[in-house]
Amino acid sequence: MTAYASEVDLVRVDKSERRLELLSGDKVVRSYAIALGANPLGHKAREGDERTPEGRYVLDWRNPVSGYYRSIHISYPNADDVAAAKRAGVEPGGMIMIHGQPNGYGWWSWLMQMFDWTNGCIAVTDEDMAEVWQMVANGTPIEINP
Repeated sequence: MTAYASEVDLVRVDKSERRLELLSGDKVVRSYAIALGANPLGHKAREGDERTPEGRYVLDWRNPVSGYYRSIHISYPNADDVAAAKRAGVEPGGMIMIHGQPNGYGWWSWLMQMFDWTNGCIAVTDEDMAEVWQMVANGTPIEINP
């Protein structure tokens, strides 16, 4: 079955399973293995903690010419994240993306995807990113679970 951006209404991430799923209604139409931030346990609390956020956000814009094979921005930090960071006296961080491999290194994805290597982003292979890019529209919600 081929799904189109108009059919995918939720992106769901299971951090503990290292899995990203594209959903249409209640049906998973695609599922991908992922790599996370190098310090994956827990919710992102501050800039530089190498954690991938947890919660519900929106995929709000995309960058076809990023330092990685395409990237789609996750709307972290939200108001709660900003408030929590302010209370802790730290910066919340940002620029959390779903992206492919570093440009020019896609052929290494077989190795790179075996460990958590990002600064807090969600990484997939370049081939998987090409599919996500095509199937997920800006404005699609993303739910990131522990």
